[in-house]
Amino acid sequence: MSEFSRLFDLRHLPAGAVELEASAQECAALAARFDLVRVDALTASLRFETEGSAVLAKGRLKAAIVQSCAVSGEDLPVAIDEPLALRFVPPGKTDGGDEIELDEAELDEIEMSPQGAFDLGEALAQSLALAIDPYAVGPSAEEARRKAGIVDQEASGPFAALAALKGKQP
Repeated sequence: MSEFSRLFDLRHLPAGAVELEASAQECAALAARFDLVRVDALTASLRFETEGSAVLAKGRLKAAIVQSCAVSGEDLPVAIDEPLALRFVPPGKTDGGDEIELDEAELDEIEMSPQGAFDLGEALAQSLALAIDPYAVGPSAEEARRKAGIVDQEASGPFAALAALKGKQP
């Protein structure tokens, strides 16, 4: 079961906008799942459209998270605001076989249950995971690199040595 489960049925889709919000417990579970310091908020506003036997969910995902800086480990608050375009398709409509080339419209296809149900909350949780920058760095990253003896690649690479030699020519 997903940490943020919101089940919908193809036969009973709401007509207007759908507003979803994770509870404090769901935010804590998502933070643990994605190895974040914490998730302060996760909300989404979406509208459903049907396209043949598929359901499109379009809208925005917003989240306030705190993750660790990839360099210093310090807490780094991050605001996420991403457009969403999810496509829920009946079973067997996605190609799970050989490697294929996907166009933009096929990238976010999610298979429904045989009864036409789908978990929009889990799709949002996965969208959140994709929006997180695993290499995010905070304002203290450069200082942490310097203290660890990690210098800028340009300042220490082969071209830096050549530049130093160039400066010594008569």
